[in-house]
Amino acid sequence: MFAVIKTGGRQYRVVPNDVLEIGKIAGDVGTIVQLGEVLVLGGDTPVLGTPTVAGASVAAEVLQHKRGAKVIAFKKRRRKNSRRKRGYRDELTVLRITEILADNAKPTIGPRPKKEKVASPADGEDAAPKAAKKKAPAKAPAAKKAPAKKAAAKS
Repeated sequence: MFAVIKTGGRQYRVVPNDVLEIGKIAGDVGTIVQLGEVLVLGGDTPVLGTPTVAGASVAAEVLQHKRGAKVIAFKKRRRKNSRRKRGYRDELTVLRITEILADNAKPTIGPRPKKEKVASPADGEDAAPKAAKKKAPAKAPAAKKAPAKKAAAKS
């Protein structure tokens, strides 16, 4: 089953377990959000919305909020010594589609548990981390000695 959703002025074709980047939406990382503007529900009997499918929604888990690639807008008027450089980065939200819902159903699948990094030491080794070896700081080069002034004056 697939769905076509509309968010942020764009349309996306999604299936469960898809990961996609959309314009930033409200929602904390790790929570489930519902996207309500479903234009098409596909499957054995596709349902087209006019303009949206009544009672349909898509549940998605917020994976992260991030910023997109930098876009540079550079304008130059030749022979006029006139230049302008502006740039921006889009605010994005990364989502994982958990399920496609119809008939005003509520999401049944919760957020996935985070995988914890397991760092187990090998048998026979210390559990404490090894101390990092520090190099002795390099000595500064010795300053050149000024020639000693002769105390005896020529007579």
